[in-house]
Amino acid sequence: MVVAAAAYAGKYGITAWQAFKAQTPTARMRKVFEGSFQPVMTRREAAMILGVRESTPTEKVKESHRRVMVANHPDAGGSHYLASKINEAKAIMLRRTKRSNSAF
Repeated sequence: MVVAAAAYAGKYGITAWQAFKAQTPTARMRKVFEGSFQPVMTRREAAMILGVRESTPTEKVKESHRRVMVANHPDAGGSHYLASKINEAKAIMLRRTKRSNSAF
């Protein structure tokens, strides 16, 4: 009886393994950020908008900005608001914004 149970378990295991190997590989999906924009954009939020890390080199930031902007440009049916946020994110990542809210 033990031999029959082991044979049945082995057959089931082989069948399950073959079914697993026959599956097509799927790309792992990133979790989409489900929040809204912060009142004052941070470097972290800018990196998330552009899809880069906070320590990404300048050239990669520019490439990412171009890719995201092409997909969301107002002339191609995108939103003016999103385009402005994408441009703001690029400016923050390239450190082209003022650090304070001072007029001087």
